[in-house]
Amino acid sequence: MNEIILLKLGEVVLKGLNRRSFEDKLMSNIRRRLQHLGRFHVYSKQSTVYVEPQSEDCDLEAADGACRQIFGVIAVTRAKPCEKDKDAILECAKSYLDSELRSARSFKVESKRADKLFPMTSVELSQYVGGMLHEAYPNLAVDVHNPELCVHVEVREKAAYVHGPSRPGAGGLPIGMGGKAVSLLSGGIDSPVSSFMIAKRGVQLELVHFFSPPYTSQQAKEKVVELAQELTCWCGRMTLHIVPFTEIQEEIRRACPEDHFTLIMRRFMMRLAEAVARRTGCKALVTGECLGQVASQTMDALTVSDDACHLPVLRPVIGMDKEEIVRISRRIGTFDTSILPYEDCCTVFTPRHPRTHPDLEEVRSYEAALDVEGLVQRAMEGIERVVVSL
Repeated sequence: MNEIILLKLGEVVLKGLNRRSFEDKLMSNIRRRLQHLGRFHVYSKQSTVYVEPQSEDCDLEAADGACRQIFGVIAVTRAKPCEKDKDAILECAKSYLDSELRSARSFKVESKRADKLFPMTSVELSQYVGGMLHEAYPNLAVDVHNPELCVHVEVREKAAYVHGPSRPGAGGLPIGMGGKAVSLLSGGIDSPVSSFMIAKRGVQLELVHFFSPPYTSQQAKEKVVELAQELTCWCGRMTLHIVPFTEIQEEIRRACPEDHFTLIMRRFMMRLAEAVARRTGCKALVTGECLGQVASQTMDALTVSDDACHLPVLRPVIGMDKEEIVRISRRIGTFDTSILPYEDCCTVFTPRHPRTHPDLEEVRSYEAALDVEGLVQRAMEGIERVVVSL
């Protein structure tokens, strides 16, 4: 029997009557992710998803890595199937985990008997396999509390499976089960992390970026497209909506006080993101704002921003320290691109002394000098769309 991949489900197993729809969506996401890596048979039984290669050209190594990036999976392990017989299980453990057994100094065997027709209990099977392995590998000491190697045996309906320790999966819920939202992608560190975190809750994303030529360069635009591309291994296929923002920023600079520039700019961003959301069937906006990090992210400033839109605004990193955000950014592979030194529209016309505790009515009065509806309409007409996928 060929080596396979076992995926353990996370929160999905806690669902009630709708659990099957979560499992179906997860398996659909897995099949889509693996379709370029060979022909795999993907199915679910007893809170485990089985990924079985169906041809010799399947890239099992790449499939293993891809499965660890699929939301809804809490653990991933490569396993060797064998007959449901104690001696067959023992021989499978010896051959499949031989190098690990030779290099380890201590071990234990953990068995799980999902097939209750199997004649031995889980404890009896662990004792038998463990005892025979201890005899075959003199270097091994038994340590049931803190072993260097844990040999796992799972006796299931179709076969028995032998594997070593599992590796963590992405966790969360399958993408597509949490609704659809628009995520504002600036090009910095926070917004890609925010997109990742909300996608982890099963949300399918549309991305919006605001582009202000000639104040922002073509390299800045390409950087954001690259960030969106890097997110696809976690978030799947997405559309990046690149919104022209130059006219809006120039009009704000012309008609509004300097210390309110960033606040009014943020309000336009929320309006435009909401317009994209309405057009694409999204039910929420997602931002990378972190409370108190900059002047436009105080509680009063966020209140002013939220007043410009009607959809709920989700802020996954609102209570996180910068170090925590950077740690996640490194883990998901967006950090190196995020720190490339290309300015985005948020750094254009930055006020010297921005207002940190704005008054909403005062902001509205300054905004009244602008043709808000016309500016939004013209920006929406100039949107460029880029589809990113694996």
